[in-house]
Amino acid sequence: MKVVVAVFPGTNCETDTKYAFEKIGCTVELLFHKIDTLPSDTDLVVLPGGFSYGDYLRSAAIAKFSPIMHAVIKYANAGGQVLGICNGFQMLLEANLLPGAMKRNQKTHFVSKYQYLKVVNNNNSLLKKLDIGEIINIPIAHGEGNYFIDEDKIKGLYDNEQVLLEYCDRAGNKENPNGSVNEIAGLCNKNKNVFGLMPHPERAIEDILGSSDGAKMLEGFLK
Repeated sequence: MKVVVAVFPGTNCETDTKYAFEKIGCTVELLFHKIDTLPSDTDLVVLPGGFSYGDYLRSAAIAKFSPIMHAVIKYANAGGQVLGICNGFQMLLEANLLPGAMKRNQKTHFVSKYQYLKVVNNNNSLLKKLDIGEIINIPIAHGEGNYFIDEDKIKGLYDNEQVLLEYCDRAGNKENPNGSVNEIAGLCNKNKNVFGLMPHPERAIEDILGSSDGAKMLEGFLK
């Protein structure tokens, strides 16, 4: 399986992402943001975490104009699988590949810690190896992770099985580290080929790091 990881000025998770996918058996290519075409054998595009363009204006507001994003949008609209992690999730929102928007954390502080998550829907590639209601432990690290969408659109997200993950505590009770509406931590589009999540599964692929739950997530993409 061929995974392409896009690299922008300020990206800082590309090496971790590359390592994570190679560990589960993928071939990975890092692709600089000024390249405007994807390799013909691409199976998955990953927009990794970091602070693209220093997160000036607002997170990912500038990255969406990079040449590679034109190729990513075209690829996604043709049915190709795209995963945005943290800053990459913000890019997908800015590019209108996913609905909603991201705001500053409710308490305005940058939050960096392991966070429990509850699986809401597994009818998709990312979470097909996990059970609905399963609790996993994945790191988060962001200052703008407060997901927002108009109230009249929230029901549609759940009806279409687009809500993937919700923040919770160890017992599965609601816990909100950033103020996200309905504790939403991850989404997909209606066609279930574009995925965005604030937690970092690439940082949770080995027990020595505190959790290997992230590996189980990423393995869902394997053919």
